[in-house]
Amino acid sequence: MPVTKSAGGPQGTVDLQLDLRSPPESARKLQNKDSGFLDGSPSKSPASEVTKGITTFQTLVHLLKSNIGTGILGLPLAMKNAGILMGPLSLLAMGIISCHCMHILVRCAQHFCRRLNKPFMDYGDTVMHGLEAIPNAWLRNHGHWGRHFVSFFLIVTQMGFCCVYIVFLADNLKQVVEAVNSTTTNCHYNETVVLTPTMDSRLYMVSFLPFLVLIVLIRNLRVLTIFSLLANITMLVSLVIIAQYIVQVLPLENKMKDARRFPLILSLGMSIVTALYISIGTLGYLRFGNGIKASITLNLPNCWLYQSVKILYISGILCTYALQFYVPAEIIIPFTTSQVAKRWALPLDLCIRLAMVSVTCVLAILIPRLDLVLSLVGSLSSSALALIIPPLLEIATFYSEGMSPVTIIKDALISILGFVGFVMGTYQALNELIRSEDPLTFSNSTTFIQ
Repeated sequence: MPVTKSAGGPQGTVDLQLDLRSPPESARKLQNKDSGFLDGSPSKSPASEVTKGITTFQTLVHLLKSNIGTGILGLPLAMKNAGILMGPLSLLAMGIISCHCMHILVRCAQHFCRRLNKPFMDYGDTVMHGLEAIPNAWLRNHGHWGRHFVSFFLIVTQMGFCCVYIVFLADNLKQVVEAVNSTTTNCHYNETVVLTPTMDSRLYMVSFLPFLVLIVLIRNLRVLTIFSLLANITMLVSLVIIAQYIVQVLPLENKMKDARRFPLILSLGMSIVTALYISIGTLGYLRFGNGIKASITLNLPNCWLYQSVKILYISGILCTYALQFYVPAEIIIPFTTSQVAKRWALPLDLCIRLAMVSVTCVLAILIPRLDLVLSLVGSLSSSALALIIPPLLEIATFYSEGMSPVTIIKDALISILGFVGFVMGTYQALNELIRSEDPLTFSNSTTFIQ
């Protein structure tokens, strides 16, 4: 069962993508996934797909990369707001709950694969079959709505993350360039930086577009592993540099060759991510206290060693864009290309990719306070995908086969937690969006260092 896990967006959301294909498009998808870079190789059988699936290591690489993004830079501030006790405990609790919801989703997908004798099952199809298993006749007859609901939210969420990545890339490159004349080799003290104005950040966004277009033309998840690995390395180096400054001052299952090992890899990956989040958030707050900024890079000295953090993050996010883009592309493109003759499939595929990446760039340029808009999107869609749907799906899938009251209560509580986050997050985002009259800002911007 092919799996792509995605969750490294600004809101720290988690959504598990299980192949993202509906059954009629399965053969088409098997052709696309392993067709290489811009080639038109013939379709492959399911057995061939299993043979050429991504390895355990590649799955772990994708899992880590999709969970470690720009949001980790703002965790010390979140720790300040939550408190030194509640902050780490809340992160640990959410890490455990998120990982548990992913396991639920995988288990439900595997259940329907065995029951329907299918080689793989995506998130949308799993929800659809879950609704069809419910005794209510109306829900059974409208189960396909569940698939469309999930696909729509996945597209909106992942495209939103791509927009934020473009803003992050442009803002950080602009800040490095404007501070270059004031950057020193002395990393032992902080000073106010006098920036040298350059071109508008929107021009920086446009300048990244050719590179993003080239990256999203890669249609093979195995090839994207190289970019995920590079992104992991650059971000790891960045976090190590940040951590050493803090400490020196202180005293994806369906795409795997062996899908049975995915739950273990999922637990390992989420354990690493949760530990990293808690460590950076807690140590960052302990080091800077109430002086912590929206992004911890704001608190670093203005020397080349710490300016390199931004440069490394730019490289990492540039590579990550393709992985986030992969999710909506694998929903939209196979369905669209299946509507045309085979000789037009590849040109249409490339045109859609070009159009989608251009849309993310245009939205990043045109929408004021994009960060608040995406906060709203994250509250709406990511809460539903990550916390509300999986527990309800488990009840719909296994209730007729017998479930313990404890499991039902547990699932209900998780869904209620997700719904509370849905309501509160949406209210907060709408409130800030209505009241805000400021120009575009981005929560991970690092414009000033003091």
